[in-house]
Amino acid sequence: MDLINKYFPNLSPEQVARFAQLEPLYREWNEKINVISRQDIENLTEHHVLHSLAIAKVIQFAPGSQVLDLGTGGGFPGIPLAIFFPDTQFVLVDGTGKKIHVVQAVASALGLENVTAIHGRAEEIKMNSQFDFVLSRGVAPLDKLLVWSQRFLKKKHVHILPNGILALKGGNLSIEIRALPGKGKEYTEVFPIRNFFREAFFDEKSVVYAQG
Repeated sequence: MDLINKYFPNLSPEQVARFAQLEPLYREWNEKINVISRQDIENLTEHHVLHSLAIAKVIQFAPGSQVLDLGTGGGFPGIPLAIFFPDTQFVLVDGTGKKIHVVQAVASALGLENVTAIHGRAEEIKMNSQFDFVLSRGVAPLDKLLVWSQRFLKKKHVHILPNGILALKGGNLSIEIRALPGKGKEYTEVFPIRNFFREAFFDEKSVVYAQG
C-alpha cells in the first residue's frame, strides 16, 4: 500500500482496505489459474495496480458514468479503477473465460458492486448499454480499438474529454497514431505516465486518449 499511498494520499479507509486485499487475492488465484505471469506477480502493485491508476491521473470519472474495459485480462485496469471510482459503473470484458472467472471472484471478494464481468470478444459482444469511455491495456492497436469502440460510446458528453478511448500503451506510438483517421491529429492526446509516477517501469509508458 505504500506505493499507492505515495501517489494517492487521500483514499478513504474503504479504498485503502480494498487496495490492500488485491495482492493476496491475486496471489491466491494465480496459484490456481495463471492470470498474471509468475514473475510479474511479484510486482503486482507497481506493474498492474498503479499502472491502471495512471488513468485516474488523466481524468476523473463523474459519478454515475459508465466505463467499459475491453480485454481486461485478470481485471486491469478495471478493478483498480472501480475501487478508486466507487460511483462509476464498470463493465469488464475478456475473451478468456477463466480470466473473467477470476475477475468475478475478485470483485465479489472486494464487495465491488460497481463491477460487471462479461465473457466475450470485443468485436463480437452485444450490449444494450453505452459508455462514456472505453478502456484498454495492451489489447490492440488504436485504430482497431476505435473501430470496436464506436458502437459502445454515448453521444452525450459529460467530461472534459469527449467520450472516447483511454488506452494504456508502451513504446513509440507514432505509427499507431498515424494509422488513425486524419493521422490522429485531431483525435489523440498522449499523457506520459512518467509525469505522474517516478518509477523506472513507467518511463516509456503512456495513457493515450482517442476521441470516438
